[in-house]
Amino acid sequence: MPIFRGKFRLMAKNIISYNVNGIRSALSKGLLDWVKDVSPDVLCIQETKAHPDQVTEKIWFEELGYEHHWHSAEKKGYSGVAVFTRQKPQKVVIGCGMDLYDREGRIIRLDFEGWSLLNCYFPSGTSGDERQAFKMTFLADFFDWIKELRESHPNLIIVGDYNIAHHPIDIHDPVGNKKSSGFLPEERAWMSEWFSNGFTDSFRHLHPDKVEYSWWSFRANARKNNKGWRIDYQSVSDSLADKLLDAGHYNDAVHSDHCPVWLKIDL
Repeated sequence: MPIFRGKFRLMAKNIISYNVNGIRSALSKGLLDWVKDVSPDVLCIQETKAHPDQVTEKIWFEELGYEHHWHSAEKKGYSGVAVFTRQKPQKVVIGCGMDLYDREGRIIRLDFEGWSLLNCYFPSGTSGDERQAFKMTFLADFFDWIKELRESHPNLIIVGDYNIAHHPIDIHDPVGNKKSSGFLPEERAWMSEWFSNGFTDSFRHLHPDKVEYSWWSFRANARKNNKGWRIDYQSVSDSLADKLLDAGHYNDAVHSDHCPVWLKIDL
């Protein structure tokens, strides 16, 4: 949709990131109708928990004008990311070249003219010490990999489920969760370093004091009581920060335990 700023006409690109906790489950709960209504330019999905040949409904996305690209985990019913885009990318890169993470289907990159989009699903550490250690190793490796990538691709938009709430404002109970995976001091320190080294948190940049969450536990009516966490982000290279128009959360979308995170940017 065109946006007018003074006498200049801007074409805002609407990028949505959504952890659907199983794309087949989300489709059964009306995801496709929701996409028709919202009509994003790009839809980035995490936790597909499926291979593309298991999702017959993908043809319906094609009828809406989307081409789609997938990176599925080797393990069936686990992890996985997919991107649905109306703008044809110049290049699609599956994975990050590190087999440890690529086996789990965590990263896909699309290059467009002048900018690149990465759809990422960061590991969770909630299942125990082994996966928490895996998560911390991933964070370190991902940081170094992105540092190298942006030498050739300086204008990056990195969206997805980061599985970390950065600040106390990003979690409903920061005191009670101070020892919980996803809000550990070392995870939050990584986020601070991330956003101090060339990346901008789109939502917090535009709305420094606004409380919105992107994930709620299925337990204890957490979503109904809005006891949530903001763990889904749309990071942009600092070079793109002045092109941000707005960002937020579609809290009324209920196809998952997450909600979609949206970004409008003048590209």
